Amino acid sequence: MTATLLVIHVLLAIALIGVILIQRPSSDGGGLMGGGGGAASLGGLMTVRGTANLLTRVTSFLATAFIVTSIVLTIIAGSSHGTRSLADQIPANPPAAPATPVQQNGAPATPAPSPATSGTPAPAAPTAPAVPVSK
Repeated sequence: MTATLLVIHVLLAIALIGVILIQRPSSDGGGLMGGGGGAASLGGLMTVRGTANLLTRVTSFLATAFIVTSIVLTIIAGSSHGTRSLADQIPANPPAAPATPVQQNGAPATPAPSPATSGTPAPAAPTAPAVPVSK
């Protein structure tokens, strides 16, 4: 059913684009039909005003059908999934980060290796270069 409705939706979109492009603009420019519609519009069966009224009605019908199919497709897409949004899939209690000891300056403390387990002495921690204070 969804595939059929989707095909109808695409056909409505193409027809709506075509009907809109055929219409004569309200200014005196002439659309894709050209400025010379006259009494020869639609094979001489209708006047220019009658053609405009027919195209306006067809456009409104196609637009209404397009909006209805859009809403129905949205409802179908929303009801076919178990959850409605990605926010519903976020766990309520996220896992806690492991606690790390912090030095007084805010940097994480690194435990020094014990001399008994490591055969080499621990390297000295690098010191930050002195920054001159400007007044």
